[in-house]
Amino acid sequence: MYRSRYSSYGSRWSAYVPVGARRAQAAGELASRRKSDLPASPVVLAGRAIATSFWGRSWCDTMESYGDFANRLARGRTYVRNGSVVDLQVQSGLVSAWVSGSRLYETTVQVTPLEPARWKAVVEQHAGQVSSLVDLLQGRLPASLLEALASRSSGLFPGPAELTFSCSCPDWAMMCKHVAAVLYGVGARLDHDPGLFFLLRGVEVSDLALAGANVDLGGGFVADELAGADLGHLFGIDLEVAVPMVKPAKAKRPEAVEMVPVQASTLRQLGVGKRTVNAWLRAGVLLPLAEPDRYMPTPETSVRLREYLARRA
Repeated sequence: MYRSRYSSYGSRWSAYVPVGARRAQAAGELASRRKSDLPASPVVLAGRAIATSFWGRSWCDTMESYGDFANRLARGRTYVRNGSVVDLQVQSGLVSAWVSGSRLYETTVQVTPLEPARWKAVVEQHAGQVSSLVDLLQGRLPASLLEALASRSSGLFPGPAELTFSCSCPDWAMMCKHVAAVLYGVGARLDHDPGLFFLLRGVEVSDLALAGANVDLGGGFVADELAGADLGHLFGIDLEVAVPMVKPAKAKRPEAVEMVPVQASTLRQLGVGKRTVNAWLRAGVLLPLAEPDRYMPTPETSVRLREYLARRA
């Protein structure tokens, strides 16, 4: 369903803005928002590919599979690749964004929460196939399970009837190019924080892992070896802050473990409430960063989280 702030076709159309000018305008808008302390979480692609992870690709593939969306999605790909999505925020059931076009447009995508009965069926049918939360969030699961999770009829991804679009632009179409850019932006964001998918759908990701599998946050590391590891790295979150590498002495994997920021949304999806996060911040288990809802882990973070999840199980 599409709801626009404009109901008539006519003089509200703006002049075409070339790609270079739109890119420069987006950069200017982003700088302005940051200077004004407004939310500024742009969608930035590392290359031409919009999404490369299971969750990001599956989101984009699902949107492209709906025939009613096909004629508008191409323009959205161009916009997201040009850096026109200057801010994208994901909450439970809602994606809110600002997209730079002829001017800056406010765009939202409302997502109906996953029906409890459907989520329960998925959990009961597939929980035993999920070896760990890490494997689930990184998409390291049997092909049959991945296909089931992405199924249009019984999987987790929203159908057209579960999506409601809104944009402040004058386009009266069912889906404007700004909405299309936001939909692709969600796919790109899921590459860096797959836990956002479960937040968006209104379900607890830990249900699927804890119902029929061991909680293995280390992918093979023992507790002592995980002491310097960061959950953001384990869950495939964007590596934006470089810190010294810590190589475990008895790791079952040869690669080093890198400590990088962890997203508050990932902690929420693991069932760690705000009160617990605040307690960990006071105790120095997590360290606050300048950017809201991002924390730097300490050597105690993974140990505390493992103990916390074990109690919840």
